[in-house]
Amino acid sequence: MDSISTIILASSLIIIMLGMGLSLVIDDFKRIFVYPKAILIGVTNQILIVPLLGFALASLFPLQPEVAIGIMILAACPGGPTSNLISHLAKGDIALSVTLTAISSFITILTIPFIVNYALLHFLEEGQMIKLDVINTIVQILVITIIPVSIGMIIRRYREAFALKMAKPVRIASGIVIALVIIGLTIKERDNFVSYFQQAGVVALCLNVVTMMVGYFSAKLFNIKNKSAISIAIESGIQNGTLAITIAVVLLENASFAIAPAVYSLLMFFTGGAAIYFGIKKNKAVNQH
Repeated sequence: MDSISTIILASSLIIIMLGMGLSLVIDDFKRIFVYPKAILIGVTNQILIVPLLGFALASLFPLQPEVAIGIMILAACPGGPTSNLISHLAKGDIALSVTLTAISSFITILTIPFIVNYALLHFLEEGQMIKLDVINTIVQILVITIIPVSIGMIIRRYREAFALKMAKPVRIASGIVIALVIIGLTIKERDNFVSYFQQAGVVALCLNVVTMMVGYFSAKLFNIKNKSAISIAIESGIQNGTLAITIAVVLLENASFAIAPAVYSLLMFFTGGAAIYFGIKKNKAVNQH
């Protein structure tokens, strides 16, 4: 992608993360002490289980290296603001969802460079080798994710009415921008897109569905209440596709790596819809007993 597209993509992620910051307060981080078990399970799924499942799927399916690396970039990313919205609509524990997104967003700054580097070494052939500079990558992810989130939180702290008023327009604007980015990627990779989509579609869908199921059943295994289990399932299964696309295009400068996250970003609205239906149904069943 050209430099203008790269700037637009990085800017759209900054806007999305700023919007996320507008919805966060310090109490969201204090919940670690209120829900220690639920947060530990959610974060373990996000940081450890999802990348392992991503690697298993990328290895099991006959994928082109670009698609396999795209899946691994995606699996390394935290949950995004979309997961909070889906949790809310699915009658999950919205406070837990927001907390898990916030905590995993901070932790994955450190884990993403190592997971992505491993994927590059594993899936690319010797002659194609590229490597992320770990320190540089941490700094770049910090600039495009954590700093905007922190600014959003400061605005929320001192200008709450303004923050609440701006949250929805920011969300809509970021949705439009990411839709344009996905269209742009499709046009740029149009020669390979059909074959990439055929490969990436199945694996992205599997990653999405399997991680949601693992999230839900791991929570139930540890006797987490239903609303929290739904949030853990959604946080485990809905990754920050925009961040994954940004890592591929801005940090790795390879639009081919962004195809799997782009396909995933489209599919997750359908699986998210299924999660909402499941959550509402479960909630009704629990309330009837």
